[in-house]
Amino acid sequence: MTQTQHISLLNFFHRQNSVNAEPESTSEPISNEAESQTRPPVPTRLRMSLPEDENTFLVGASSLGDLPRDRHGFDRQQVMADCLDAWRFNPLARRIVELTSQYITGGGMAPRCEHAATQAFLREVWNHPLNHMDARLGELSDELARSGNLFLLLSTDASGMSYLRVVPSADIERIESRANDVEQEVAYYTRPDAEGEVTRYPAFTPWQGTPDLQSMMLHYAINRPAGAQWGEPDLAPVLRWLSRYAAWLEDRVRLNRFRNAFMYVVKARFANESARSTRQLQLAANPPGPGSVLVTDENEEWSVLSPHLEALDASSDGLAIKKMIAAGVGLPLHFLAEPESSTRTTAEAADGATLQRFAHRQRFLQWMLADILRAAVSRRALVDTRVDPQAEIRILAGDISARDNQSLAEAGSKVAEVAQALYAQGLIDQDELLRLIYRFLGEGGSHVEV
Repeated sequence: MTQTQHISLLNFFHRQNSVNAEPESTSEPISNEAESQTRPPVPTRLRMSLPEDENTFLVGASSLGDLPRDRHGFDRQQVMADCLDAWRFNPLARRIVELTSQYITGGGMAPRCEHAATQAFLREVWNHPLNHMDARLGELSDELARSGNLFLLLSTDASGMSYLRVVPSADIERIESRANDVEQEVAYYTRPDAEGEVTRYPAFTPWQGTPDLQSMMLHYAINRPAGAQWGEPDLAPVLRWLSRYAAWLEDRVRLNRFRNAFMYVVKARFANESARSTRQLQLAANPPGPGSVLVTDENEEWSVLSPHLEALDASSDGLAIKKMIAAGVGLPLHFLAEPESSTRTTAEAADGATLQRFAHRQRFLQWMLADILRAAVSRRALVDTRVDPQAEIRILAGDISARDNQSLAEAGSKVAEVAQALYAQGLIDQDELLRLIYRFLGEGGSHVEV
């Protein structure tokens, strides 16, 4: 068989295979067409009218489990990390957090309950070596100011004694709430650990009761928008300005350092380059010190070369940044080592709004501690019937400021004289007498209306 005949035979077999495979190949498009008729139409992708960049990349995006009024998960974690770093490395941020805790918890706090058995248990919980509530008050206040959230893990042993531990807010990734009420929190989920495990802590729900003594978690938040689950740190609005003030101050220090830098310039006539280099090496080996006497001849001319930076007084710029920081955290400037005026009256007048803010935060902390103790009592009641879970629990706290004690004492003594005269004439009864005296003394109690 010749080569031409061999090629022709191969072409013949190739054509035969193509003809035999043609019915199978033509049936595939028909089946595909039938399937395409049964499938729902694929919607066309909607395109944004603006090109995607760093400003429009997250438009319309939301994280799983986050509410519209909450920050995105990555943004919230970044803000908490920035607040913690600012508290660690920025003296101004540290002082802001310390001032809040000192005014709120500096006077101490203590639980009070009219029920004797419940009061004894509260004192036992408060002073337990594993709780140290007196020493833990500053830690609770600092965590609230730094992160805006407080996650407390409540563990109870077989005897009904509860132990409190603070879980860092950065370790909590998601809060699960009821579908119809965001304030009824159900569980809390931690961030995955090194092995990828996620821990779920059930929320303490007093309206459903506590069927067992398993570990529960309580969540408290400050600066929380309506309809949100997470709170906001006190330092969040001023993080940018704290960074700018630190950068401005560092630039001023560096600038002032180089303003005082100078170097000597010696002009003379030298025979050659070697003579000039030798003279330079001599002066570099023994440079003239400050206050020394330098004697030269007419062949050398000495001068000083210094940078003429012409740095103007920038104190007004630093004061403007500090005012923004003080306004953001609700503190007067003299709290931040920046006296606005030399008069004491001006400084006392500027403290009014700040002390009211501290009093508001102190009331929140009192309510929070009472709520924690109510949870501990309800769990103790499962094994000890002597305690009363329905007993009223109050938290006593020290005064925010003792500055007005003298004026209150004067007002109380004056109104006591008037009230006693009215009582002697039968114009008021004993309860009204006590109410007036206690009210002008600034003290609460059953005789003072709320």
